[in-house]
Amino acid sequence: MRQFANNQSPKPRSSGPLPRIAITMGDPSGIGPEVVLKAVAEEEVVRCCVPVIIGDAQLLAHTARTLDLQSGYDIIRKGEPIPEQLSEPIIYHLDNISGFIEPGIESGAAGRAAAGYIEAAVELCAAGSVDAIATAPINKRALFLGGYSFPGHTEFLAHLTGSEEYAMAFVAENLRVVLISTHVPLADAIKLVRRDLLIRTIRLAHRELRRWGIERPRLAVAALNPHGAEGGLFGVEEASEIMPAIESCHGVEDMNVAGPFSADTVFLRASRGEFDAVIACYHDQAMIPVKCLSFGEAVNVTLGLPFIRTSVDHGTAFDIAGKGIAEHSSMVAAIKLAAQLSTQAGESSRAVEV
Repeated sequence: MRQFANNQSPKPRSSGPLPRIAITMGDPSGIGPEVVLKAVAEEEVVRCCVPVIIGDAQLLAHTARTLDLQSGYDIIRKGEPIPEQLSEPIIYHLDNISGFIEPGIESGAAGRAAAGYIEAAVELCAAGSVDAIATAPINKRALFLGGYSFPGHTEFLAHLTGSEEYAMAFVAENLRVVLISTHVPLADAIKLVRRDLLIRTIRLAHRELRRWGIERPRLAVAALNPHGAEGGLFGVEEASEIMPAIESCHGVEDMNVAGPFSADTVFLRASRGEFDAVIACYHDQAMIPVKCLSFGEAVNVTLGLPFIRTSVDHGTAFDIAGKGIAEHSSMVAAIKLAAQLSTQAGESSRAVEV
């Protein structure tokens, strides 16, 4: 497949009235096919973009028939060019499912198929055929059973694009959070609160938020320990790692970053408009406020890629796969945010060129 090299920019696509968003089907055994079909049928989605569903046309048709969902979209087979003039949703068919895929059952076949959709989306971005990617959920164990060693979308996409500096972020109602580390044990996450990694994450968040149209992002860094360590009574990481990292970023690229702030209040302060984003020290520190505030409607965004990539804030939900009861609001939010950010990123790039 065609891959990005050294974090190169995508090939520019001819400007059109709406951005094209590649929407990967996710793990075919999960709720991905259902939430994708439900989301693409929403008027608010087709008003803001042209969806390009990447998956298996036969499985999508079966899902639509079984769950009484809208289907009947035109099909483009992998390798065929996507028409220059495109105004309606299409399915980019990979035909990469071998055998029967049973809803709710993790398998290597489903993991390989899900990985293929991600690879195809990156290939389309590299060719300039789509403007951004919104991904339905994958299953980490199925991905492993399928021969892929990546713990999730973030690391897989970074590998495919050659991106050395990247981070997981979440956009919720009135709150943006950027994670220093993702899916690692808590004991290891604490060890990753290091000055050098913090500096890279702060700089990446600053750069990406500017790409989204925020001219001078106001960044806050959450403390690791309770009450910001209370002057060293509850820990040393704030003084030894976090504060030096923040000081190193002051005066660089006009960065507006402050902290460390106690984690029990900083997310509330950000949600009320005091900060544009919070740098969180570990996964659950970030996800608890995000999901309390906007569960089912928050959006996962990968920072540092050559293109915009968004995703849902939930998993494959094998327990309800194939039952027609999956909530698709997060998929809708992910697609809409991908369209919004890709448009803003394009405008920012054109402004820089001028």
